[in-house]
Amino acid sequence: MMSSHLSKDLKDKHGVRAMPIRRGDEVIVVRGQNKSHAGKVIAVYRKRFCIHIERYTKEKSNGQTVPVPVHTSNVFITKLKMTEDRKNLIERKAQNRRDKGKWAKKDIAGVD
Repeated sequence: MMSSHLSKDLKDKHGVRAMPIRRGDEVIVVRGQNKSHAGKVIAVYRKRFCIHIERYTKEKSNGQTVPVPVHTSNVFITKLKMTEDRKNLIERKAQNRRDKGKWAKKDIAGVD
């Protein structure tokens, strides 16, 4: 639901285009006023559909600093925080991507 595109290096390495974003992933902002800002994800707010990135803050009128919310479609993931569940997800998605081409070829040829 809150997925983000992978960088070109990660796409080539894992064979997957996008992944759900998690706390601990490293991202770079590619759209908006402060594009090219990079950092680690410190919070993911599923209710507000935004993430917070470390060292990406703004100052309020009373002097307090608050993290800037960024939508997940405006960032690329540059480094994944790998866990066992994520490895399994990458394997499943890559396998489905490879199998998709096989099914399309079988349907065209009329082979079951």
